[in-house]
Amino acid sequence: QVQLVESGGGLVQTGGSLRLSCAASGRTSSRYVMAWFRQAPGKEREFVAAFIQSIIRDTRYADSVKGRFTISRDNAKNTVDLQMNSLKPEDTAVYYCAVDSDGSFTVRATDYEYWGQGTQVTVSS
Repeated sequence: QVQLVESGGGLVQTGGSLRLSCAASGRTSSRYVMAWFRQAPGKEREFVAAFIQSIIRDTRYADSVKGRFTISRDNAKNTVDLQMNSLKPEDTAVYYCAVDSDGSFTVRATDYEYWGQGTQVTVSS
């Protein structure tokens, strides 16, 4: 079992920045894929960013956030952060941290076994 706790959400104006953090505990492994998803009201949960392997530091991003968001991982602290810059109103959503113990990258939310409780990000126009 892996437990995930997100923090760092809040209200920010368009163009502003926020940093989300996810703390993992339990049976963690550097082999696991750690990712961020988001879900806006009335929409499906969508992939945002993933850190695939901490050794080679392979990261993936959704096209909608590429160049604005940066995912980072600290294996010593078992945390994965999401730095969000140049925020837009369409970034407003509940952001979730997720873990896929399979180790293979996927954007499908159903492939991730463990989820945090989510943290709200609201970007005002």
